[in-house]
Amino acid sequence: MPKTEGGARSTVALLWGEQGQPTRGPKPSLTPARIAEAAVAVADAEGLDAVSMAKVATSFGVSGMALYRYVPGKDELVDLMVEVVLAERPDLTDAGPDWRPRITAWARAISAIYQAHPWLVKATTLRRHVTGPRQFGWMDTALAALELTGLSYAQQHQAFLLVIGHVRVTIQQSADFDADYAREWGRLTAERLDRDAERFPALTRAIAAGAFEPAGADALEFGLDRILDGVQALIERAPHD
Repeated sequence: MPKTEGGARSTVALLWGEQGQPTRGPKPSLTPARIAEAAVAVADAEGLDAVSMAKVATSFGVSGMALYRYVPGKDELVDLMVEVVLAERPDLTDAGPDWRPRITAWARAISAIYQAHPWLVKATTLRRHVTGPRQFGWMDTALAALELTGLSYAQQHQAFLLVIGHVRVTIQQSADFDADYAREWGRLTAERLDRDAERFPALTRAIAAGAFEPAGADALEFGLDRILDGVQALIERAPHD
């Protein structure tokens, strides 16, 4: 369910550290950040769906209701978790002065965070996610690199969406990969195509050549290079004064 305007405002205040401390009850012994860190540990071990206020509360030896003094609910907790795992924005100056090595370094850096926390893909979907300062910082850094292209700001934003979309897709594919299932699929498919190769000649040749083997890190680099090749082509076609 989408957040109401009031709910979104309270989440923004929470993410930006502008939420007041509880005024009733005993002196606060927890913080939103500590609660989010405990929730991250659950998500890393068991996935995002395993995170609940009650389960996180057991990390502190308190009831689930006790956490509501600090975090309004699970949606807000997930937004906090995103902020916790995102490091401060990367410094891309060492990558070089040009846009391409800088956005490449950015993509590799954000991909490493997604790899460490695959649940981030689900946690940062647009349906309900509220953006915090660290996520804004990563976006700002990527757009600063793309400013060097000289493209329009709308084109820079579209290029950013292509890059982050590619990162998210490769991480999701990696998370979904099941080696045992892949071996069984390969065996059954090979048996089927042995009998029907003439019906699916291109597919048969591709599988025989190993095209369906997991690409690993190469999947990120291959797609990223093709996206950036396209950005370079757009730059070269842009009118010059």
